[in-house]
Amino acid sequence: MEQRLDLISSLPHDVLLLIVSMIPLKEAIRTAILSNAWRSLWTPSQVKLELGSAHDRSAREKVSQIIGAFSMCYDYPEKLKLCLHSVDHTKQRAEYPRFEDESFAIVTKGAQGELHFDCSGGREKLNSTEFNLILETGRVICPRFSSIKSLQLRSVTHVSGNLAADLFSGCQILESLRLEKCRGLRKIDISTNDCLKSLTIMDCSNINSIKVSAPRLEAFSYRGILPNFVLLNGTPHLNDAILNFKDGLNFSDFHCEDVLNLLSSIRDVETLTISGWLLEWLCTAGVIFGRLEFKFSKLKELVWIDSVMDARKRDSLACFLNMTPSLERLFVKIDRDCSPIPSPFFQEYWHEPHLWMGYADVKCNGPRLMYLKSIEIAGFTSKENEVLLMDLLLHKAVNLKDMIVISPDDEIHSAWRVRVTPRSQLNYVLRGNQNHRLLPSPSSGYSLYVLTQCKRLGLPLRLLDD
Repeated sequence: MEQRLDLISSLPHDVLLLIVSMIPLKEAIRTAILSNAWRSLWTPSQVKLELGSAHDRSAREKVSQIIGAFSMCYDYPEKLKLCLHSVDHTKQRAEYPRFEDESFAIVTKGAQGELHFDCSGGREKLNSTEFNLILETGRVICPRFSSIKSLQLRSVTHVSGNLAADLFSGCQILESLRLEKCRGLRKIDISTNDCLKSLTIMDCSNINSIKVSAPRLEAFSYRGILPNFVLLNGTPHLNDAILNFKDGLNFSDFHCEDVLNLLSSIRDVETLTISGWLLEWLCTAGVIFGRLEFKFSKLKELVWIDSVMDARKRDSLACFLNMTPSLERLFVKIDRDCSPIPSPFFQEYWHEPHLWMGYADVKCNGPRLMYLKSIEIAGFTSKENEVLLMDLLLHKAVNLKDMIVISPDDEIHSAWRVRVTPRSQLNYVLRGNQNHRLLPSPSSGYSLYVLTQCKRLGLPLRLLDD
């Protein structure tokens, strides 16, 4: 067979640089897997630093100058590798376990005002020390960082934390901030001007407190453990919130008031992703969603995620829906690859109706969802609680236009459109060559759920990237 030529990779180096400069940095970096020609675009320039201590102010200023000079020009993407070369080996090894020419950070810039600061190449021992991170814009006026619009901080440690704070402070027009895998990070306090619109915090496994003041913030995304304290203060333009507490609770006590304060601070969002176990715990601890002083009155889209759909999670979701009167789209993602979060025993009196009523009473309790038009249930395996959830939602959504269930049975997930059909009309509905599945309706022995297979290109679930 004749081998096809890779004409694009054979283009001149300057042309390849022009191509990657026209796409976002995240996608541009992925071109390194295409061929050696593309990979050569990302060969980092290397700078060796002879520093006595990365905590020293003069040392931080030296690193800041190097990064600032590197980020001044955004004509094309580029990488910079910073290496530390210890001066006093005995002293340095006693205080900080560094070695000669140890990789300190990889700095990557994009052509659209993007800058990635990655410290994951350093020694793991450095990551174990706990630290706090205070990020304030305007604390240090630095023209070198004035053109940065998107900043990503990855694996920041107690050594590089002050440098990251200086970097952030100089970004006067920063629109997007992302923190990833900062393992020693315990507390983060962010105070910005009117530019920051997007904030993402992912997989910071020791984080205990998050405080944010950002008057123009539109999107807040979080994935990881549930911190003890989360405060979003002064975020009137917040429109999109993702609260994916997939790692459960990292501390002994669960404080309902702190969680309710967090929910109250995001009550005006239009799209919300939330972990199912959190709603279950709130209900079990005595929270009555329908009687809270606030509602999610503007919420248009809700994404519920958890590892399983059992009776408590099903009914706690139903109770939470009582405070979403304007909901239009509901996505339920049952992901069995997620770790289950067992519910603790609470001493409080159980108030929510589903904790002492039967399914039929829960189904009839609460208002109907007049604006809910679209429902998708991913990970559907036809188990009893999943079918009951489907039945409950069909009852509440009186103006529903479309319900899709996604089955994980096959390698390529099968999608089925759901409708309720009287048994007397079954033969008429099943005519044709379409693939069907039948499920008995728990509400009436005279009806069936007819699941008709349909084509789907993918799930529009707005979750955090890996």
